[in-house]
Amino acid sequence: MSFEPKITLFSCHYTSQQSCADKGKELQQLNFPATINLIRVPCTGNVQLTTMLQAFEEGADGVYVVGCPLDSCHNVKGSIRAAKRVKAVKKALAELDVEQGRIEMFHLPRGLHPEFVAAGVTMDKKIRSLGPSPFYSENQGEQG
Repeated sequence: MSFEPKITLFSCHYTSQQSCADKGKELQQLNFPATINLIRVPCTGNVQLTTMLQAFEEGADGVYVVGCPLDSCHNVKGSIRAAKRVKAVKKALAELDVEQGRIEMFHLPRGLHPEFVAAGVTMDKKIRSLGPSPFYSENQGEQG
């Protein structure tokens, strides 16, 4: 049985707006991993620590955030705030003996660029190599 990861992506509206055109068909054509659940947010600076952790709680094997480049964030400091929060979640994961690589931050230009798809492919490969989330495994054991 092969492992199909569940990955949650919180993406800046401006970074992902063209990626979501035509209901994401263009992303599919560019081989964006189907394992990724893309959640568009007005600004990644609004994504709270608890929201990222909740994604793991709800079964995500990996989480990543795609925001604007640090020097050209549409909301000025949103990407900086998001990066600090991702770093804090990495620290929390380390304290729980969970791989820090389960969460990442990418700063990408606006629009549909190869880097957007490449970030998704990178996360899919990384999470496949890490295997299922220990949080999800624990939850399954409690329910079973």
